[in-house]
Amino acid sequence: MDSAAIVKKFDKLNIWRQGDQRAPHKPLLILYALSRWARGDRSEIPFVEIDRDVTELLKEFGPPRRSFHPEYPFWRLQNDSVWNVQPKVGLTPRRSNTDPTKSSLLKHNVHGGFSDQVKAALEDDPTLVGVIARRMLEQHFPESIHADILASVGLSFEVALGTTSKRDPGFRKRVLVAYEYRCAICGFDVRLGSVSIGLDAAHIRWHQAGGPDFESNGLALCVLHHKMFDLGVFTLDKDSIAVSDQVHGTVGFDEALLRHHGMKVRKPQRPEWKPEPDHLRWHHREVFKGQARSLGSA
Repeated sequence: MDSAAIVKKFDKLNIWRQGDQRAPHKPLLILYALSRWARGDRSEIPFVEIDRDVTELLKEFGPPRRSFHPEYPFWRLQNDSVWNVQPKVGLTPRRSNTDPTKSSLLKHNVHGGFSDQVKAALEDDPTLVGVIARRMLEQHFPESIHADILASVGLSFEVALGTTSKRDPGFRKRVLVAYEYRCAICGFDVRLGSVSIGLDAAHIRWHQAGGPDFESNGLALCVLHHKMFDLGVFTLDKDSIAVSDQVHGTVGFDEALLRHHGMKVRKPQRPEWKPEPDHLRWHHREVFKGQARSLGSA
């Protein structure tokens, strides 16, 4: 099977969907496995290691949840014809479906890894690791956190180059105009001549989650607050900034973040450009980590 056919298989992963909830389990496991392959590890991966490592990835880059289940992508990627699991016999199924329980996977020391077809393609075409990694990132995560994900899984940042995703080129300009070229959180406004520096147009509901390129789904944010927003460090509660009770720090923590907690976010020039409440609810539910800290802690 040639490289194009393999890439198509990864493009057509069956991702669990329920409404607009995020499910980055399979993409994160694939990126994790690609990283091991790129480091020369061709062996099957013990589930005990995936359980430990992918759980941490889900905590950091997945939606906030009470529990995390790397056993789901570990088992279900088989249905996408890109993954194999051994052994498959003697496993205890869950009550709700035929998937084996996590405890059963651990007890029987189950291993998993890319299918023989995928392995052969990766051997024949070393650039395929980067192609698949880029597509996982582009299709499931905002660009502001690509480098963080790559660093966490141990893949070189070079694999994230060469993006081909199609976006509305006017979105950034429209959002920056809406907020008068100032960060909606801190008011950051630095220019080199007439060129604005370090200011982004952030999607509230991620582009990968169907977020539109409209001003009402955008915020002008400095690069620091953009990354914080996409990682779930803070969210917007109507028109106020809500900082997570899970975030902490020393130098810069108060100045860059905590002092903004409970403050009003900067308003756009026109009322119709205000953040759409439905997009804000999505961000709070699918991105924001923990709970909003009490106002007395700011």
